Amino acid sequence: MVTPAAHREAAAHLQSTHEMSERRACRVLGVDRSSVRYEAARPDDGALRERLKALAAERRRFGYRRLHVLLRR
Repeated sequence: MVTPAAHREAAAHLQSTHEMSERRACRVLGVDRSSVRYEAARPDDGALRERLKALAAERRRFGYRRLHVLLRR
């Protein structure tokens, strides 16, 4: 199975090297255009990740569920 990221790269390659339109590149690859255009909108949770890593380093035996409880407190 090919990942969506690989599809995006392949479509971009076809567009740049063969001067192909996005629509035609997607048709050649057999990929849906919406998956090629998709951009992830992830929230900026850097502080939360750092706090979780610190708690995990502190309490190595705790699983993600118990760490989540500690984070909520």
